[in-house]
Amino acid sequence: MKNRAWLRPVLVVLGIVVWLGIGGVGGQTFGVLSSVQENENSAFLPSSAESTQAAQAHAEFVPSDAVPGLFVIEGVGPEQSAAVQAFVDEAVAAPLEGDEQGRSVGDVLASDPQVVPAEDGEAMLVIFDVDAAVFGETSGESTVGGLLAETVRATWAEQELGANADGYLTGAVGLVADLVAAFAGIDGILLVVALSVVLVILLIVYRSPVLPFLVLTTAMIALSAAIVLVYALAKADIITLNGQSQGIMFILVVGATTDYALLLVARYREELLHRRSPYDAMREAVRRSLAAIAASAGTVIAGLLVLLLSDLKSNASLGPAGAIGIASAFLAALTLLPALLLIGGKHARGVFWPARPRYLGDDDDDATTIEAVEKRSGVWGRVSRTVDARPRRVWIGAGALLLVMAAGLTQLEADGLGDRDVFLTPTESVEGFAVLEDHFAAGATAPVRIIVDQADSESVLAAVKAVEGVQDAFLLTPAVAQGAPGGTVPEEPIVVDGRVEIDAVTEASSTARPAQDVVAQIRDVVHPMSQGALVGGAAAESLDTRLTTDRDIRVIVPMILAVIFVVLALLLRSLVAPAIIVLANVLSFAAALGASALVFDFVFGFPGMDPGTPLLGFVFLVALGVDYSIFLMSRAREEALVHGTSQGVRRALAVTGGVITSAGIVLAATFAALGVLPLIFLAQIAFIVGFGVLIDTFVVRSLLVPGLISDIGKASWWPWAGAFRN
Repeated sequence: MKNRAWLRPVLVVLGIVVWLGIGGVGGQTFGVLSSVQENENSAFLPSSAESTQAAQAHAEFVPSDAVPGLFVIEGVGPEQSAAVQAFVDEAVAAPLEGDEQGRSVGDVLASDPQVVPAEDGEAMLVIFDVDAAVFGETSGESTVGGLLAETVRATWAEQELGANADGYLTGAVGLVADLVAAFAGIDGILLVVALSVVLVILLIVYRSPVLPFLVLTTAMIALSAAIVLVYALAKADIITLNGQSQGIMFILVVGATTDYALLLVARYREELLHRRSPYDAMREAVRRSLAAIAASAGTVIAGLLVLLLSDLKSNASLGPAGAIGIASAFLAALTLLPALLLIGGKHARGVFWPARPRYLGDDDDDATTIEAVEKRSGVWGRVSRTVDARPRRVWIGAGALLLVMAAGLTQLEADGLGDRDVFLTPTESVEGFAVLEDHFAAGATAPVRIIVDQADSESVLAAVKAVEGVQDAFLLTPAVAQGAPGGTVPEEPIVVDGRVEIDAVTEASSTARPAQDVVAQIRDVVHPMSQGALVGGAAAESLDTRLTTDRDIRVIVPMILAVIFVVLALLLRSLVAPAIIVLANVLSFAAALGASALVFDFVFGFPGMDPGTPLLGFVFLVALGVDYSIFLMSRAREEALVHGTSQGVRRALAVTGGVITSAGIVLAATFAALGVLPLIFLAQIAFIVGFGVLIDTFVVRSLLVPGLISDIGKASWWPWAGAFRN
């Protein structure tokens, strides 16, 4: 080995160069990842969803399907018709700024814009129907739909009419544009906030001006590597990426890399006390940390990949995107970070400056006694003694606290949010919907579409009109397909393969939660009356998203728990300890969700919760929260083989207390950074996961699990308990 001493620094430098090359490629992809996002509900529903089948059938009736862009102008009457028409003409002729093909607004419309005056004479509605085939097409760093929204809004801002009237772009075009704008901060603000918070915490933890930047460098290069692969998969349409998946992936990579780094650095610092050579210390630290970090990463990756079983494509795409991010974090933490820590060679202890770990000798028995370990561990040494002294009292108290918080589940309302309720801050599209409802039939612009056999059309039409919440219903005729109001032109309906379409106008806007309830009632009425009937439309897509999520919860939750149990059983070579950990983390999730329900209802006043929020909260919280029990119990098993179960848990809690607490705070803080994006869904995910991670850190890992294991004793390692003693 002495003859090959030169090889160690060469491998260190080579590893750093390779990772810097990967980071350089990924850095160029940062700004364009948002260009491959898809944020419409229809992009995520499975082909089996009724609304998806109805949309396919509707395309046969109206081949040139369109995405509605509704520009509502308040404060104008018939006398301003000429001025409104002038605005429309100018908007249609305006070039799409930034469009790579040099198209104008008119070039991407499915039909000529319609101007509809309100019956009260106080508003006008301009309908810009965008060709659905090009709406989501990428052009530069945006989409055609996004460019059109920007152009129409900019054209209105230049009108003299705008000084005396208020104009709002809403409908699907305006809503998607505002949603994309809300995610625009992912590449910048989200990362800056997350990294700044992590930097502050690491500076406090390490009390070193060097180590935090090495950890953050590792996290950023790991993220760059993940982005390269995710971008390629999304560009090739192998996965569907949306804004929430991108933001969550960023947070996962930063948080996971930092967690793995904290565990590795803590073990490296510990080994430096007993090894003179930093290379030897790092080799031993990696060897002893590998199983725990690999199990942690494997648990999260497996949990995320279970999302591939989801029928909702947004969840299914989050699975591989998040798994790629975690795998990148794992590889970077175990290869790039050790290389960065060893860049100083035999002087590598300098990265810990000013508190560099001092070499105590290879066989310093006094430094390894339980008393010495707990003394060095400070407050966590005192916690370990307390748990060891009264394990049963500790775990019962911790369990009771979690049960009290879980009682808040009685206030949980996760039956969905309307599209208008997704934003935390005012947006033009939401304000426009309110104006639209004040002056026009709210559901007329996006009706419920009902496909039935022609022979059943009259009876179905009468039944649909009688449904509570339906304002009007009419057959789709050529005139209606061209934009005429339903029922105003007497003509025969469009018939395709013996079927007709009935359009139902709801009293509530298609983006509002009550419209989903109307769709459900229509389906209950129509399905028994006409075999093979399909009910679709924008409100139906929202309803099917909720129903699909309910199905996903029933399938995915048990699978994730089974996967986590298997990984834990392989790591700990036990069946009892993994069962304890899984049950403890389920209780922890229930407590976090229960407390969150109370906070959302009584503190923040949120209008509700998307049904997908508890599912994703469960995936992240259980898969990530179990990490801390893995870190604790893998060390407890290692110590228990030498010192017995009771002292093994005591030593593990004392030694890992500081690093796991730091990791938990870092992960909670990084998820909290999602709150900077103005979306209720992400704010709720941020709170549930952040608060839940703190519960896992300070209650489950610190009190509940060690108390239970200490109380049960060597039986915790059953059926391979023979090698242990209490």
